[in-house]
This record gives sequence, C-alpha cells and structure tokens, in this order.
Amino acid sequence: MLHTLHPVNIDMMLDFDKRFNKFAVIFEGVSVSYRVPKEKLSGIKEFAIRWIQRRLQYEHFWALQEINCQVEKGEVFGVVGRNGAGKSTLLKIIARILQPTRGRMISQGRVAPFLELGAGFHPELNGKENIFLNGALLGFSRKEITSNMDKMIEFAAIGDFIDAPIRTYSTGMIARLGFSVATTIRPDILLIDEVLSVGDALFQEKCIQRMNGFRDKGTTIILVSHDLNMVKSFCQHAIWLDHGEILMSGSADDVVSNYRNRGQMEVV
Repeated sequence: MLHTLHPVNIDMMLDFDKRFNKFAVIFEGVSVSYRVPKEKLSGIKEFAIRWIQRRLQYEHFWALQEINCQVEKGEVFGVVGRNGAGKSTLLKIIARILQPTRGRMISQGRVAPFLELGAGFHPELNGKENIFLNGALLGFSRKEITSNMDKMIEFAAIGDFIDAPIRTYSTGMIARLGFSVATTIRPDILLIDEVLSVGDALFQEKCIQRMNGFRDKGTTIILVSHDLNMVKSFCQHAIWLDHGEILMSGSADDVVSNYRNRGQMEVV
C-alpha cells in the first residue's frame, strides 16, 4: 500500500522557527470550555442518581474564546480584566494544569507557577516538608531542593514556624513560603496570579526586587493583577480580557489607560 507524502511547507517551518526563537509563549486560537450542570444539585448522592438515570443536563461555559497572543522572551507581560474574565484560566493553560478545548499553546523552558495561595502545600506537613513537596510538584530534583533549602527558608522569613504544620500559618506566611519555593531557582517563565497582594509591603518589595533580577537575567514574567499601577509600571505589554475574549492588546500603558477610561475596572 502506497502512502502519499505531503509536501513540506518550508516557509511555514521557517516562520515557526523564527517565532519560537523570539517568543516564550504562543497562543493560537485557544478556547476553554467547562461543562456546567443546568440544575443545582444538593449533593453527591443526587448527582449519582441523576447520572445513573441519565438525567444530567449540562451547558457549556466558555472561559476563554479564540485567544491569539504571543509573549516575548524576557519581557514582563500583564493580564488585566474583571473577576471571571478568564485571567487565571489563561495562566493555568501556560502552567499545563488545563488543556485547551480548542487551539494550542506553545511554551518553552521551565515554568514556575505561583497561582493560588497554598497550592501544592499539605496542611499537616511542616514548612520544610512542604518545601520538598511543592518543589517536586514544580519539577525540581531532590538535589536542587536540598541545595537551595537554606535560601528558601531565609527568603520566606517565617522563623521557627518552618518546623510547624502549614495549617498554623497565616496567609502572608503561606504566600512568602510559596513564592520563595517557586522563585529561589530561577525559572524560564514565572507566572504570578494576584497572590502577592496578601503579603505585607516589605515582602512585596522583596518579591519585586527578585522579579526585577529575573527580568534582567532573561526570565519571562506573566503577571495577573488588579493593581493597575503595578501592571503599568512593571510590564512592557499587556492584554485586557473580558468574558474570555481579548478586548485589547498592546503596550501596558495603553491597555491600562483604556481599561480605566472605559470604566471596566472592578473595585476589589
């Protein structure tokens, strides 16, 4: 049986190589759909009964719709929009926590996601044990974690609580430890989703200094924040998401100004 070989489009291959050398993250027609039950269910028992009886009805909620954007290597890229606009979903696609329903996302290098407070921590384990757990989830080897343990503890600055269970930590302490684990070993791509807002001013300044150092060394940083002044001053480019769609993309200054002027900012 003969198999026909399709001709290779050299121009397309060269174009892809150029983009891959220039961009850290590429979104091509990315859409994400969730199935949401139409009726409110009282619990697992009712869900199981309706599932067995084939009486469950769903509707599709599109968290992202036809996202096309590119993030250059080494830049700080902002994402703004109201709650529920799809910002966190966008970062979860880059972190490969979620798979697109349609389209594709291309990235290269080690990704350090700092997306949800306490994500990757076990409440009954102490700080040191959680450093190993969280570091392993981020793809660090045991050798990397062990050799950087002291640096992580020093940056987190939580004192004797490092030997206490995570459930005894304040939200600020959890944020400090999580950021420290995610960023002590410099990633190629750093994802930050609003969680720095729970820390105190001194901690936020330490985080910004570390991110500035990463930027200077070529790390790509993607920042989701309601702090528009931070996005405007810290990011080069940004997108404005609304109901899962990109309303605007461009320089961070232009995007933030339009977002403010059109009255779309939520008070949070």
